[in-house]
Amino acid sequence: MEPINLTPHTIDALVARLGRWSAGRGPLYLLLAARLRRLIDEGALPPGARLPPDRRLATALAVGRTTVVAAYDTLRQEGRLVRRQGSGTRVARAALAPEAPRVTETSNPLFLHLLEAPDDVILLSCAAPSQPPPELAEAYRSLVLPDGDLGYHPAGLGALRTAVAGRYAARGVPTGPAQILVTTGAQQGLSLLTRLLLAPGDGVLVEAPTYPGALDLFREAAAVPLPVAVGPDGVDVAEAVRVMERHRPALAYVVARFQNPTGTVLPPLAGRRLVEAANALGVPLVDDEVLADLAFAPGTAEPSLSAYGDVIAVGSLSKVVWGGLRIGWVRGPAPLIARLARLKALHDLGSDLPSQLAATRLLDDFAPVLTARTASARAGHDHLRAELARLLPSWSCAPATGGQTLWVRLPHGDGVSFAQLALRHGVAVLPGATTDALGGSVRHLRLHFLAPHGLLTEAVRRLAAAWAEYTPGPDPERASLHGIVV
Repeated sequence: MEPINLTPHTIDALVARLGRWSAGRGPLYLLLAARLRRLIDEGALPPGARLPPDRRLATALAVGRTTVVAAYDTLRQEGRLVRRQGSGTRVARAALAPEAPRVTETSNPLFLHLLEAPDDVILLSCAAPSQPPPELAEAYRSLVLPDGDLGYHPAGLGALRTAVAGRYAARGVPTGPAQILVTTGAQQGLSLLTRLLLAPGDGVLVEAPTYPGALDLFREAAAVPLPVAVGPDGVDVAEAVRVMERHRPALAYVVARFQNPTGTVLPPLAGRRLVEAANALGVPLVDDEVLADLAFAPGTAEPSLSAYGDVIAVGSLSKVVWGGLRIGWVRGPAPLIARLARLKALHDLGSDLPSQLAATRLLDDFAPVLTARTASARAGHDHLRAELARLLPSWSCAPATGGQTLWVRLPHGDGVSFAQLALRHGVAVLPGATTDALGGSVRHLRLHFLAPHGLLTEAVRRLAAAWAEYTPGPDPERASLHGIVV
């Protein structure tokens, strides 16, 4: 397990790795001690590592100081911690982690919540449809597996590559099958691009805030984030151009339509300027299109950035169809796609063939699936906003025009400590600080509205109960970069 980088300014790293520590049964100090014990035994907290002071960790976890003191004392009595006045609390030298190879792994709450055992926690942290559409089950029922086919297609099934290319062509972006790589979800597409295009120390332009799963990948590659703020109309294109001119990053990553997490949409003229500037400066521009189809009003989605020049687009069926259908794609120049296919072959020899066959069948008549999903998302959006206005009127969030999440600003406090309290009330939310490489968004939360209405109502009720108990510490400062991407 990768050690946690603990410094006085990266307490969020430990908080993130603790995950849903307080969601079990029993006294809080024992639950906290149990999770710290596991981190010590697995090597995430290595011998000699200094833990945060009692008060600071208590504030970050939204608990009383006595809870942290009791947890530390429990582990001290077990010989796992050493507490000395003047030198703080450290992992005991004798608490050696088991012999195991070091690996890089996520500590992003977005993913860690999915790794936890099922419990009564309502997940508003990871946004995806709660159930597949009936068309997906029918597509699997009607599958006919090919004869005389080994089943290995590193670049993707030919019929599916053709179908995805046809969707781009229908939107005014001429595309051939050779320009499409089928991936195991959009996350794999981003991972392959990161491995191919980034080396340690390379600069990568990112929006602030942005999709935290991308920040995880860039951190794993030891790249240097070059954050540009997102405003009401998407990324600040003028600043993005200045950053590209000044730093010539190895990659620029944006979410142009229904930006994750803010929901903003980049206007066409701004998008054209961004693409033209990136092309002129030789900066590969990646547009994350995973949410691009989810416009609440039909026909209101802005054109794809790929319509304006050379853009590497990443897409997926996970948000429109179902997260369990692990089918995504990368659209780009044919030579780049060929290189990505060779890299993908090294890792998995190709994505699951039955899933590709089902996806091909769905794309043959995709309009009903998309119409039903966007209608459901819009209804969930309206319901969640109404419940927030009813039970948490001091919270503020602008209405979205598409996508799947609300970007909520708290009137005081910070999202990290409130998320800890919300967990103890049975709701997992994504703190804004985990999405922002500028160290901002500390008073924000990202909430999705894809759950059934009754579950959304219950989630807001629990959030309101947590808010009634919430006593924030001092006004939050800007979070550290290390703390948000670990």
